Amino acid sequence: MALALATLLALVCTLLLDGYLHAEVGNDARVHRSQAARTVPDRLRKGGPVITFDHRGKATEHAIPAKTIALTFDDGPDPRWTPEILDVLRRHKVRGTFFVLGQMVIRHPELVRRMRAAGHEVGVHTFSHVDLSYQDKGRMDRELAQSQLALAGAASITSSLFRAPYASQVRALDDRTWPVQQHIGSKGYVSAFVDTDSEDWQRPPVKEIVQNATPEGRKGASVLFHDAGGNRARTVKALSIYIERMKKKGYSFTTVTGALGAHSANHPARALPVWEGRALIWAAAVSHSALPFLMGLLGLVGFSVIGRLLLMVVLAWWHRRSRERRRWSRVQEVTDPVSVIVPAYNEKECIANTLKSLSASTHPIEILVVDDGSTDGTADIAEAMGLPNVRVLRQANAGKPAALNRGIAHASHELIVMMDGDTVFEPTTIRELVRPFADSRVGAVAGNAKVGNRGKLIGAWQHIEYVMGFNLDRRMYDLLRCMPTIPGAIGAFRRRALLDAGGMSADTLAEDTDITIALHRAGWRVVYQEHARAWTEAPSSLGQLWKQRYRWSYGTMQALWKHRRSLIDRGPSGRFGRVGMPLVVLFQILTPLCAPLIDLFTLYGVIFLDPVRSLLAWAALLLVQLLGAAYAFRLDRENYRALAVLPLQQIAYRQLMYLVLLHSCVTAATGALLPWQKLKRTGEVDTPRAPEAVR
Repeated sequence: MALALATLLALVCTLLLDGYLHAEVGNDARVHRSQAARTVPDRLRKGGPVITFDHRGKATEHAIPAKTIALTFDDGPDPRWTPEILDVLRRHKVRGTFFVLGQMVIRHPELVRRMRAAGHEVGVHTFSHVDLSYQDKGRMDRELAQSQLALAGAASITSSLFRAPYASQVRALDDRTWPVQQHIGSKGYVSAFVDTDSEDWQRPPVKEIVQNATPEGRKGASVLFHDAGGNRARTVKALSIYIERMKKKGYSFTTVTGALGAHSANHPARALPVWEGRALIWAAAVSHSALPFLMGLLGLVGFSVIGRLLLMVVLAWWHRRSRERRRWSRVQEVTDPVSVIVPAYNEKECIANTLKSLSASTHPIEILVVDDGSTDGTADIAEAMGLPNVRVLRQANAGKPAALNRGIAHASHELIVMMDGDTVFEPTTIRELVRPFADSRVGAVAGNAKVGNRGKLIGAWQHIEYVMGFNLDRRMYDLLRCMPTIPGAIGAFRRRALLDAGGMSADTLAEDTDITIALHRAGWRVVYQEHARAWTEAPSSLGQLWKQRYRWSYGTMQALWKHRRSLIDRGPSGRFGRVGMPLVVLFQILTPLCAPLIDLFTLYGVIFLDPVRSLLAWAALLLVQLLGAAYAFRLDRENYRALAVLPLQQIAYRQLMYLVLLHSCVTAATGALLPWQKLKRTGEVDTPRAPEAVR
């Protein structure tokens, strides 16, 4: 359970981290409009492009010296354009100041290292390029701290130089942005604005970019370019022309702090932030690498889910048509008497209903109740009923396979029916169940198990699952002649086939799956008889459901592993190994394990991306499943109203089954052993019911 939750948490963290680094999570696209500037000192609005604050909060403006240009670049580093700009600066032996975004630094740390190696200055441009005038102080501090962490991890530096997004010239300061600058200044940052904006972000012609970036007369200037945020091909071309032109005019180029004659704004970072930053960068790299894989896996899972459902529907339709063409329901009657084995362990709530339903059978039977060391008087109840043709065999508790083998040994007839002690049959169930034995090649028959206690939500979910499983899955497997499981609730066998397969084995927790595969490998046909219905009591609590499905899924894995050699066998054994086993692994293990990705990406898309498209995609998948379920209900003549809980089943029930399956995978990997687990029963399923009419 802990591993399952940890896996889900890791997936969620991967999505959130990648979304955060791509401005999908926590993004705020608001940009404020100019307001009054009553609180901003007038001298600052008319002063130089650099503002510093002393310990008392007093602001001082600083101008760039004449014939000096501080080249600044915003919004990077970008893997496409930053290297080209760095190449231009290298060729012209010019240093600049790069105001970087923390998100971009984490995604491309090598570019920050290249900037520092070339002598350029690095400043902070926030982490996610939000307009800080809309953020509280807590968000401002996080934007700064995360940016510093990114710089520490990327290049082992911190920076005391800051430029706010959407802030260009100091004269644009107003009553909304000035408090932001005061707060940033109180943290020890130097705020850098611009004198001249190249306006390259509007992508004008190269000539205009050069003209816009040229200061008037002999004035010095802090000049703004961009090395990210879109196609910067014109910026790269204009920058080279601009540097050559300004050098011819006698201008020198330097960094922001270099223009002021101050020490560099970049300082060595302490060891702890460096390692924290590196951990963040490594996590981002893992997230970035994992996301394409997860997206591909999501597409594969979606295709698999829809493809499986469509395949099952088509094959179920084909199965029904082939049965009709062969007049399956009118095949030769099998009148041979049948031995019915009922293994029972503490079934006092259900055993009476089970035996009463068998006593009403229209087919000649004997009933063997094998009491496996019950402590609740199950055997006494069975004997006290005094029903004809009922024998009660008592044994010390040895497990279900041992109880079944005891029944087989004492059975009087060649045809044997096995059922659970919490299940009831309709009067015609056994007659229908043994019909396929008219074909001497048939060694076993799987019946149609139905949920009897479907009144509550958890029972309704299982009802849908059973109807789809028995009327789509089993029809498909029957048609492909690779039935993987004869349900313990209702199955019929030839004694000779059981002996050929070695009897019921205690090697796995899924003795029904184990014996079914063994029958295939022994050369017997295993078929499905949809008209043979059994009504069983499904778990009525989440805890009981968990125990049952945990045993089923783990036992299935054990059985598949036990019979793994069928993959390379020839004949019927090889057929199951190369057809049935891959289908079981794909549709009952791998696809369910990955199915939560669908809901996880849907939730992610609704919250952070496009809610309409995300919900429409999820609804389309749900619609396909609903149509498949409706067809299964039609085949089984069930009431469609039960499908009203299908959406909730997909949201809640599927996640529970994922956790159960993951738990089973861990158990299988560790090789742990589990005992035969007894579920708590209530005896809700009484007399057999006729199927409800389709409405």
